[in-house]
Amino acid sequence: MKKIDWNLRQLLWPMFTVFAVALAGCGGGSDSRDPILGTGAGAILPPSVSATAPVNNATGVPGNLQIITATFSEKISPLGAGTSFTVTCAAPCVNPTGTLTLDSTGLIITYTVAAGTVLSSNTLYSITIAGATSAATGVAMTAPYVARFTTGVTVDATRPRIIATVPITTANGPTTGVATNTSITATFSEDMAPATINATSFTISCLAPCTIPTGTVSYSVGTRMAVFTPSAALAAGTTYTMTVTSAATDLTGNALAGNQGPLPGASNYVWTFTTAGPTAAANIVVQATNPASGAGAVCPNATINATFSQPSGVRMDPLSITTATFTVTGPAPGLVSVAATSVTLDSATGRIATFTPAALLTSGLTYTARLKGGATGVKDLSVPPNIMAADLVWTFTVGTCALPPGPGGSAIPLGSAATFGIMATSATTSTGPTQINGDVALSPGTSQGIPPPQVNGVIHVNDAQAAQAKADLLIAYNFAKALPPGTGPNSLAGGTNLSGLTLAPGTYTSPSTLLINGPAPVVLDGGGNSNAVWVFQIGSSLTTVAGSVSLIGGAQAKNVFWVPTADATIGVNTIFQGTILAGRDVTGKTGATINGRILAGAIGAATIALDSNTVNVPAP
Repeated sequence: MKKIDWNLRQLLWPMFTVFAVALAGCGGGSDSRDPILGTGAGAILPPSVSATAPVNNATGVPGNLQIITATFSEKISPLGAGTSFTVTCAAPCVNPTGTLTLDSTGLIITYTVAAGTVLSSNTLYSITIAGATSAATGVAMTAPYVARFTTGVTVDATRPRIIATVPITTANGPTTGVATNTSITATFSEDMAPATINATSFTISCLAPCTIPTGTVSYSVGTRMAVFTPSAALAAGTTYTMTVTSAATDLTGNALAGNQGPLPGASNYVWTFTTAGPTAAANIVVQATNPASGAGAVCPNATINATFSQPSGVRMDPLSITTATFTVTGPAPGLVSVAATSVTLDSATGRIATFTPAALLTSGLTYTARLKGGATGVKDLSVPPNIMAADLVWTFTVGTCALPPGPGGSAIPLGSAATFGIMATSATTSTGPTQINGDVALSPGTSQGIPPPQVNGVIHVNDAQAAQAKADLLIAYNFAKALPPGTGPNSLAGGTNLSGLTLAPGTYTSPSTLLINGPAPVVLDGGGNSNAVWVFQIGSSLTTVAGSVSLIGGAQAKNVFWVPTADATIGVNTIFQGTILAGRDVTGKTGATINGRILAGAIGAATIALDSNTVNVPAP
């Protein structure tokens, strides 16, 4: 029923919008720009920044950062005297210098830090971008865009990985039954250097008599996704090979860790698929919004999300989700535009668009969110793309609710510990082919048993970086424990088995043990909010046996925190999501995968014992 309601709204909103605009005296017109800003008929939106890398408010940014990138809502004019991009820090820190380039699409500015520069550790840097003008209209940015990031104490030596592909990568390949009218995507584990994602590093091939398709390669800063868009539909019944070469590098210059060679070396990533027939063209619809239409008591620090349903089954085009196609405005008569720190598509599903306001929303006011439809609005990655038939508009009212966990309501502050896949205070051990995709720390112990070939990152033993990470672990642990405990259904009895439960975001509290015994997983449902946070305060130990943790509705591993006062044991072949902030030891049983971090020993000497495990540090 809900889907029918949304389809009806898609049809009715254009009539409502025309009526509302007439009342407000804003006018209409056929201009592709949205007149909701109240600047008259055919109002032209200035270019604006849709995302940066590092992301705004990022912490633990490595000192060997080489480039900073920003993507715009539309093509901007070639860089000239009027465009500025500065990176600054407070004295005694010295402001870095760098050079600017605009990519071939005209959408991405790259700031390259001067050679030999190392950013100061534990320092707040500000990015300020101003003066960029639209290539189409010549209109300039109305106000500078400002973002911030804080450096950590480590350098980045972790090679980026490909964490998802469309079509999916199957173990033996090729993946069968792929639509002929689809684009091909690869999503990375961390932010990449846009200039290294191009027609040379991301290629498609097939065996004769097949003709190798032509197309374009693009990169989305906010989603960390490379896209190959064929010029025409692929041939049916044909096997294609996709290759992302090790020429693709991250923001610090680390080359790709592909699937064609062992670590610690770089290698290409290759996968194959076989086409079937095309999918039928059909309009995109919005399945749900968060906040919902008409919602009240929305938190002032809320993000605004929209979850799409695409009949094609392919992801949304990340380059179509921008500050031009997803807008939020204040109430009439001012209809003042809400500035966004970012507008992005989630990398996990490719279906959830998130508008993150640059400042807290005002309690008591009703805001209007709008997703742009039509030929210049949001679209998917079909060839040709499917679009949303008309604009979708909804309203919500801001209240005075308590903020969710973390600074600004985002997450638990990990500080310099954020880059570590595992960190212990007594010893680390490894049996079998364990793989840590992130840094490793041991402090103050001396028994570091993770072989270097099993670490895609840097190993720190009793050095300044390990000591700082240990201190930051204690801060994060105490922060999580000090959060107001869960009440009502979020207050869990000791020994509760979470398997088979679906849990909304929030803080959950158990006075003793917490179990995930399976076989059903515990499902964490973000409800369409890609910034949703879960914190599990556990009075004793966390144990999984045959159960896993599943994420749906936009939930992300980076926003899930398990905080046992004592130990944690991750069972055989468990797929576990989230960061473990343990008071004492953590054990990984054979074959368990942890998409998160294992940070052990917040309040005592701790050993991390692993057995053929994989630990993947989430992207920020």
